Amino acid sequence: MSGSFSDTLDLLRHYTGDEASIADLIAPHFSISSVSVMTLGILPATTVSATDPLAARVDELQLDLGEGPAWDTLHESLPVLEPNLRDAPQRVWTAFSEAIAREDVRAMFVFPLRIGHLDIGAITFLSRTPMELTAEQGTQAEALARTVSALLLRRALERASDSSDPLPELHSRRTIHQATGMVIVQADVSAVEAELLIRGHAFAENTTMRHVAAEILERRLTFEPLSMGSEDR
Repeated sequence: MSGSFSDTLDLLRHYTGDEASIADLIAPHFSISSVSVMTLGILPATTVSATDPLAARVDELQLDLGEGPAWDTLHESLPVLEPNLRDAPQRVWTAFSEAIAREDVRAMFVFPLRIGHLDIGAITFLSRTPMELTAEQGTQAEALARTVSALLLRRALERASDSSDPLPELHSRRTIHQATGMVIVQADVSAVEAELLIRGHAFAENTTMRHVAAEILERRLTFEPLSMGSEDR
């Protein structure tokens, strides 16, 4: 694939192609062997896209075993970086460490797919040789993760067709707009991302956007980042 990294980001922001091709769009910008995109959290646990059988196999191991970097990055909302997985692992997993030792993988870099408080999944970069990501690659991976998160959540919501939220009255829709404004400030996101957060929360909780908006306006629900030691919101 040709084109700059910014071109790829822009393409993914407006992507209308097959989700299975996402990993192939990402891989050329990194000096790695394989890339995979997996959904977890509020979406069904599955590999959405993989550049090759190795990437798909590593995802499958984590899904089957219920542990590994993708699960850790989901729970911690932070990247899990393993530049030398076999000789100098940063973490050890009960079953996954033994399983991955039998695969042709020496380095793994896993970034969370997340929007606000909604866990979408993980994007994984694999290398057959030990290596480290550069600071620029880390920054690019985080930008990709945010863009891919929005893409996957938007597609999931489109498939769901928002059937749980029938056409509201004008006043009800106005409350959604008001709640969107509050989420923009709370989560420090754009208007598009704020509405996507509200939709995603409604999808995850099997409720309507109007109900979520009412909770936000009544301050029973907030999208502010949690600080250390604070209660879940």
